[in-house]
Amino acid sequence: MQSVALLGVTTLALVLALAAPPIEEGKKKEEKPRADIATDDNLDLPNYDLSLDNYGEIIDPSLYEELYDYSDLAPKIEVGTLAPPTQRLEGIVSTRARPTKAPRRLPMTSPTTKPVGPGLLGSITKQGLPTCLVCVCLSTSVYCDDAELEQIPPLPLETTYLYARFNRISRIRASDFARLKKLKRIDLTSNVISWVDEDSFRLLSTLQELTLAENRLTALPALPSSIVRLDARLNRIQSSGVRPEAFRELKKLQFLHLSDNKLDYIPVPLPEGLRSLHLQNNNIQTMHKDTFCDGQDHSHIRWALEDIRLDRNPINLNLFPDSYFCLPRLPTGHFY
Repeated sequence: MQSVALLGVTTLALVLALAAPPIEEGKKKEEKPRADIATDDNLDLPNYDLSLDNYGEIIDPSLYEELYDYSDLAPKIEVGTLAPPTQRLEGIVSTRARPTKAPRRLPMTSPTTKPVGPGLLGSITKQGLPTCLVCVCLSTSVYCDDAELEQIPPLPLETTYLYARFNRISRIRASDFARLKKLKRIDLTSNVISWVDEDSFRLLSTLQELTLAENRLTALPALPSSIVRLDARLNRIQSSGVRPEAFRELKKLQFLHLSDNKLDYIPVPLPEGLRSLHLQNNNIQTMHKDTFCDGQDHSHIRWALEDIRLDRNPINLNLFPDSYFCLPRLPTGHFY
């Protein structure tokens, strides 16, 4: 009896199993959660800190690799060959300026040849260089101080003021200034000049100031009638080296400085417009009563001549009282 009941229960279970609808495989998969999908429940946000130390642990670089291979699109360049020039490079090369010819150098002269004509920087000097490279040319002024010159360099025609001090110039030639028609001032202080050609200065009709101080002159050169100031102190000029009446025609002469020379007497006659006469430290021992004043005209007064220096000369000025009556001031010197 128990066997019949057990068989019936088994049969009923089989019938129910066959009658139930089959479960879809897709639903079974949906119901089974994936272990590799991150959800809000299994994300540990407070610990998600990215730094250089844990970069490799948090981010896997392999996940960001390119999925496509572009290596077949890259241009292939053979070793030992050059890429053809682009159009842009060709344009740059074509527009590049062509090299110009080297500038023609100015002809130089040797010390034994004559200077050539003036160029951009003046004529060529004895040193083989243009004057305005050896000297400094500013407008119409030329500065040749301490330039180791042995002679006057070729000067620009527009030269008005020349300074050639502290050199070794020993001679002034008539041709040195012959072409210069605008010279107003020449300063040759502290050279070794011992000789001046006769017409070196006399024909310079615009010359107003001439400085020949600290040289080796034994004679005074002829001067133009335009001269206003002459400074020839600290030379070796003797009275025999001053031509008779050398200053009579120099109507514009105002300053005559001949101190520290070897003069034996005061050169006369002196121009009426003279203002300053420096003859200190010479060998003057006497003077004439007409040296400064006109002995025949006691009413005549030389108002311009206010500065006469005769100190450091072996002369007693007290012995010649009639020589000063026309002067506004007595000369500076010894009265004993």
